[in-house]
Amino acid sequence: MSRRRFDHLVVEISVAVGARIPRYALWMRMHQNGCDPETLTPQASAAFCGRPLEGFLAERGLQLTPRAQRRLRRCVERYNPEVPAPEELLFGAP
Repeated sequence: MSRRRFDHLVVEISVAVGARIPRYALWMRMHQNGCDPETLTPQASAAFCGRPLEGFLAERGLQLTPRAQRRLRRCVERYNPEVPAPEELLFGAP
């Protein structure tokens, strides 16, 4: 359960930019920015979706529109890791 917020963040960023984001690189960037991906809070997730994420994406030739960035921030801030995802309900917890 401890990584669920990070896992959700990776998926949401990937969907928002339309490309698969490298998990390990994102993990390391979060550590460089003083975030612990294992214990992410909603506020820390949303804060990372600002300038730190812009730089991370720019290094990979990707970017988000301001609207998509606001939507991403809201989505990660509202995420509740205690609610099972649809695929967990259908296929069981990993």
